[in-house]
Amino acid sequence: MRVKNVKVSVFNINKRRFMFFSLLSLFFFLTSCHSEIKDNGDRFKKGVFEIPAGKGYSKTTVIRKDSLQIEEYEKIISISNDSITTEKRMKHIDTLYIKWKNNFFYSLKMKSPKRELDKDPIYIQITKVTDSSYNFTAKIGFSKFKQNGTVYKVK
Repeated sequence: MRVKNVKVSVFNINKRRFMFFSLLSLFFFLTSCHSEIKDNGDRFKKGVFEIPAGKGYSKTTVIRKDSLQIEEYEKIISISNDSITTEKRMKHIDTLYIKWKNNFFYSLKMKSPKRELDKDPIYIQITKVTDSSYNFTAKIGFSKFKQNGTVYKVK
């Protein structure tokens, strides 16, 4: 009977060691992931960024500091006369208030809206983070309009 108790005790000691090392490994894994996620999100809150050119727009340069985001871009307009089509580029600079809910969600609101649509906030959800960029989904107000894109950090 004493031999069985020794075997059970050895089993319990090995089980305790296994549980201890498992919990310790899990703790280190979770804390390392948490710091990586926080670092990834924080580095996009301030600095200079670029959004690649899209339909009707040139590359957009974004400067973020404090609670402001300044966007500089050219709007491309096609003008057709008879058989000749030309492009006209109009430079735009927009200033928006930026409010971060967490590292992966923020909203933008035009400082000086010019149109009714500009009065609605823009909600941005960061969906993927890399070393120098993030992918996002943007939604204007409570509309069904959604746009996906990528923002690259320059400075």
